Amino acid sequence: MGLYIEEVLSDEQLKTAAALAKEIWHEHFTPIIGREQVLYMLDKFQSYDAMKRQRASEGYTYYLFKWDGEYVGYSGIAVHGDRLFLSKLYVKKEARGRKISRMAVDKYKDICKEKQLRAIYLTVNKYNFAKDVYTALGFKTIDSVKTDIGGGFYMDDYIMELEV
Repeated sequence: MGLYIEEVLSDEQLKTAAALAKEIWHEHFTPIIGREQVLYMLDKFQSYDAMKRQRASEGYTYYLFKWDGEYVGYSGIAVHGDRLFLSKLYVKKEARGRKISRMAVDKYKDICKEKQLRAIYLTVNKYNFAKDVYTALGFKTIDSVKTDIGGGFYMDDYIMELEV
């Protein structure tokens, strides 16, 4: 069967995405940024309420990744000018290595073509192994940024871009 990418249209689907965020973020990001920042960022950016707000007022579209009938990840995108912002792309540990990120990025390339956008861009923590995945998918590092996100926390990221 493989991967099915479904657009999030209901509150129930959005709650599923938020539950995935909680699981994935604790497992993946705690060693990189620490438990306190993970808790803060989950609440501020990855919670059900945050995602609902992002959909309603910030132009985000969310997708769930289903592999052989099981939800294994999620993603969030938004159009920013002439580019597509890939805000979120997260896959459960046990589902990594199945080329889910590649299939998702291929879908987002198609969306860019439909909307006549020139590129996909994202931010990735400088210490996150995902930057290597994005590089393998053709993304190039175009900048480095340290962003104050409140609560005494910062995001220390690379900005990466893939021309479509």
